[in-house]
Amino acid sequence: MEDIKTRKDVEKMVVTFYDRVMEDELLSPVFINVYWPHHLPIMYDFWSSILLGDRSYNGSPMTKHIDLVIKTEHFDRWLKLFKESMDDQFAGPVAQEAKTRAEAIATMFQYKMGLIEVK
Repeated sequence: MEDIKTRKDVEKMVVTFYDRVMEDELLSPVFINVYWPHHLPIMYDFWSSILLGDRSYNGSPMTKHIDLVIKTEHFDRWLKLFKESMDDQFAGPVAQEAKTRAEAIATMFQYKMGLIEVK
């Protein structure tokens, strides 16, 4: 398997991951009202900015998620599916960075939503 190198790789990563999310019985209800033609390009920009440094994302992801009615188990499942999706498609330092960043994002969101305490 190859590492994530291009925006096309990022797009593949995002689409594959969200396909899994929408098939998951715990997570799909959270995303049921998402307008995917709008959301996916934002996710491409978000992950391209993080992984490729292209600075295409400009926004505040926390504001979009703060009012969701979700619990720690949603984040655990999100992270599990994300890592599985990555491991099925890519291998290398950028793919590992994606998983590390996803862990940090899940932790930060849970902390800001009052679901966990960070020590």
